[in-house]
Amino acid sequence: MKATWLSAKALMLHLALIAWLAMSATAAWWQVGRAVQGNSLSFLYSIEWPVFGVLGVLGWYALLNIDRVSEEDELERRAYEEKMRAEARQARQRDADEDPELAAYNDHLEQLAERSKKKLWGH
Repeated sequence: MKATWLSAKALMLHLALIAWLAMSATAAWWQVGRAVQGNSLSFLYSIEWPVFGVLGVLGWYALLNIDRVSEEDELERRAYEEKMRAEARQARQRDADEDPELAAYNDHLEQLAERSKKKLWGH
């Protein structure tokens, strides 16, 4: 629990949230002032900025609670991918009269699938 809330990443997110909420509150207050002075469009903006603040809180919470993919889940995913590739290869081998262009395209896709992948965000 402490690692979730007190890690370096979490502290940066806390600071970003504080700055976001301060900016949203300041902008909302400014728009309320403009609306009182007669700018009718500012009534909408004075409602919009608190909504942005709430969205910032939701994003902060989501980023703090992203589940890390376990090594077991990663191995399971790779095994599934390999199983699907093997099934696709078998299906291609059964289809003897495959169009040469389609065969070349499928070969290209197979090469792309077998390359090592860059690390994806949160995986």
